[in-house]
Amino acid sequence: MSPDKMVRMANQIAKFFASQPEAARVPGVANHINDFWEPRMRAALLAHIAAGGEGLDPLVIEASAQLHAPA
Repeated sequence: MSPDKMVRMANQIAKFFASQPEAARVPGVANHINDFWEPRMRAALLAHIAAGGEGLDPLVIEASAQLHAPA
């Protein structure tokens, strides 16, 4: 998957959860990515964040602390 598509998908998830109550935003983004993204996608997202997270919504970056890194 291209980095641009990955960023766009992650930002769409953040946009959806941004309308939720504040306490549900970060866990909502993290749970969605953990539940529905395959390990390679999560690994690519975490690598992108480690490299600076260019283009990502701040909510995705905040939720990254709760993402399950692939084994």
